[in-house]
This record gives sequence, structure tokens and C-alpha cells, in this order.
Amino acid sequence: MDLYLFVKWAHIISSTVLFGFGAGTAWYLWNAHLTRNPATIACVGRMVVQADWIFTGSSGIIQPVTGFWLVSILGYPLDSSWLVLSYVLYVVAFACWVPVVWLQIKAQRLAEEALRSGKALGPDYEGVMRCWFALGWPAFLGLTVVFYLMVAKPQLW
Repeated sequence: MDLYLFVKWAHIISSTVLFGFGAGTAWYLWNAHLTRNPATIACVGRMVVQADWIFTGSSGIIQPVTGFWLVSILGYPLDSSWLVLSYVLYVVAFACWVPVVWLQIKAQRLAEEALRSGKALGPDYEGVMRCWFALGWPAFLGLTVVFYLMVAKPQLW
């Protein structure tokens, strides 16, 4: 396999992992949240945080590295409009992901606390999950648009 095909393959695989794990972990944590069962939320929360660090985090690093490498190999100008918008949306997604991971850790710890104390989940937990939910959408939608931009490469301006 030549270098271009390897880098392209790594870029496609890492984008799939980034998007897939992001959507998948969000799905599982949201459904655990809907149970309002602290034991379920604590257990699923631990796995979600781990998966986000291992899979989403590592693929989030591989994406820009392989992306810039591909741009270099293919000779696209770094200031192409579709690339510039991709950079902006990727930064937005990353800027949402960082607090999302922190909020997942916080929600998981609040669920463990409720489990230990035998109390119901409180308003602080609900607030954490509202913020978590709100921050997930810009990241999800932004990465969806990045997929389109990578495929279509439209001249936007």
C-alpha cells in the first residue's frame, strides 16, 4: 500500500471511529440517563468516559494529522473555502467535546454519590445533563457537515 492510500485509509477509519463512538456513547449515556437509575447511570457513565478518552480522543488527534497530510499530498490550498469551514467546524466540535467529557465525569460521579447515599438524583445532576445534551448537538451537526465538505469539496466563497 502506498503512503497516500495508507493516510487516506487512516483518515477514513479515524473519522468513522470519531463520529461513531461520539454518537454511540451519547446514545448509551442518554438512554442510561432516561432510566433515572443511579446504578445504571454510574456504570454506563464509567464506560462512556473510558470510550471517549480511548477512541474519540485518539481519533480526534489522528483526524487533523491525517487531514493535513492528505491536503499536503494532494496539493489542496490550505485556504480552500471547504477546508476553512471544515477547520472551523472541527474546532467547534472539539470545543464542545472537552466540556462534554468533563460533564460526563460529573454526571457519573453524581450518580455514584446518589447510589451511595440512597438518594434520588438531584437538580445538580439534571443541570449537568441539560448542558451535556445541549453541547452534543453542535459537535454532532458540525461533524456531519464536515463529512459533507470532505466528500463534496464545494467552493463556498
